[in-house]
Amino acid sequence: MVKPTVLRALLMKHGVTLKKGYGQNFLVDGHALQEIVQAVTLDRQTGVLEIGPGAGVLTAELAKRAGRVVAVEKDVSLRPLLEESLAPWDNIRLRFADILDEPMEALIHDELGGFQRIVLLANLPYYVTTPILFHVLEAKTPISDIVVLVQKEVATRMVARPGGKDYGVLSVTVQYHADVRLVADIAPHCFMPPPSVHSTVVHLNCQKMTPVRADSELSFVKVVRSAFGTRRKTLENALAAGLGWSKEHVREMLEQAHISPQRRGETLSLEEFVQLANIFATWKS
Repeated sequence: MVKPTVLRALLMKHGVTLKKGYGQNFLVDGHALQEIVQAVTLDRQTGVLEIGPGAGVLTAELAKRAGRVVAVEKDVSLRPLLEESLAPWDNIRLRFADILDEPMEALIHDELGGFQRIVLLANLPYYVTTPILFHVLEAKTPISDIVVLVQKEVATRMVARPGGKDYGVLSVTVQYHADVRLVADIAPHCFMPPPSVHSTVVHLNCQKMTPVRADSELSFVKVVRSAFGTRRKTLENALAAGLGWSKEHVREMLEQAHISPQRRGETLSLEEFVQLANIFATWKS
């Protein structure tokens, strides 16, 4: 595991300044690193997509185990550092781009298409965690597992159940696409520089999705985001505003689903959201 002093020297050597706007907090703790790497089984038949390799510490560990690691990094100023630190590994491909601008299906097909199994691992920048998760989960890809290191507060939202204050769009979306498990909490001192919050390693098993599926995932996304569009609004008001429908029309849809118009989005189960989405898709067409 690279020591903070060595990492600082590498950053100075290549003239790299950590960018607060990119949420750059590099992992420098060996135990924390192993929590991520060992959260999912890796072998030479596995292709790995890593988002935000930073200084390449996790990338090197993944390369020891996987058949190929494709590391996507937004900060091009890290190129010289990454090319030097990862030079010993011939199964690593560096790609300098914003993952949110990358079509996931094409990226995985082009870079990891020949592998039996594809997993995604990432120490996600806190400021862009949710958009990246949505971008990955809502794409049609063969990713079997996702292991991410995220802010503890975000991890809590990912596993939240209906009725709680943490239950929202992220909870419903993640739980629709995968079976979610919290692996381990990671303290701020495990990073350089230390963030102001604790982090959590989360494992998403995308092969264990809920058996309840929406007829149209676009309709599912629309209904879920509309229901949570304004916190504490009744479903009648939230869906009318989000879907652009009259309240009367929304009430009819809710009545068909046997859901009270006075309930709020945070009380609906995943199954109820799927039921609503299916009715919405039928009525919309």
